[in-house]
Amino acid sequence: MAHLTEMLAAGPIVLDGGLGTLLESRGHDLSSSLWSARLLAEQPDEVRAAHAEFAAAGAQVATTASYQVSYDGLGAAGFDDAGVDALLQRSIRLAREAGAPLVAASVGPFGAARADGSEYTGDYGVGVAELRAWHRRRLHVLADAGPDLLAVETVPSPAEVEAMCAEIEGLGVPVWVSLSAASTGFDADSLAAALRGAASAEGVVAVGVNCCPPESVLSALAEVEVDIPFVAYPNSGERWIAADRRWAGDGGAVVGLVDVWLDAGVRLVGGCCRTTPADIADVAARVAQRR
Repeated sequence: MAHLTEMLAAGPIVLDGGLGTLLESRGHDLSSSLWSARLLAEQPDEVRAAHAEFAAAGAQVATTASYQVSYDGLGAAGFDDAGVDALLQRSIRLAREAGAPLVAASVGPFGAARADGSEYTGDYGVGVAELRAWHRRRLHVLADAGPDLLAVETVPSPAEVEAMCAEIEGLGVPVWVSLSAASTGFDADSLAAALRGAASAEGVVAVGVNCCPPESVLSALAEVEVDIPFVAYPNSGERWIAADRRWAGDGGAVVGLVDVWLDAGVRLVGGCCRTTPADIADVAARVAQRR
């Protein structure tokens, strides 16, 4: 916590970008339901190398490849619970070895493990108690593995925010909570209320949004008054065309909005889907000018 506090006091912190995007650009097929978890198991050196590319570009935080690692998802692929624990622990070790000053253990939403698009709606058909139970073991294993903080990210609904904030109490690890501003599970009022609620949870050191269009960041945060920093790491600006299973449009929109976000109180800034090491290098250069 001291290291994170010192870095925040020195100025905005640069996050990494789209780990899956980079792994795909390195020639890996991530189309299976295991996504990057398959590479954690089969080609860990590639995961480490991808983290290192972002660190070399100026990322001060390596966000682990644990986003989609779950006991039920990997259980269906033949892993027992101990094997899943080992992959979660490996994700932190690989990120640490890549050289960024901080490691954030990624904790994706329930829908990410389903790989059915429900991570963008929060329409799971399960309640808060079930979500708490589902997240519990993974949160504890990641926290015990020694990250600098947990990245609870792409949360798509008020119910899952409530569940995850309840489960992080007592973990003893700083947490940022980032909501999906593109999720249909929120409207403007419920998104703002969820951010305020998360900001008051024990251990939470930043709240914000990710995995959304860059232009939606400011509107998501504009009406939210909290006493902790904001985190923002949207997508590149390209749009996912689900019917064609492809991205379309122009990327590179993140760096042009960094100053606006910093003026609004963002202190942890980077990119999500389709953002590359080159994008993060541009973000890092812009942040350096602001320090």
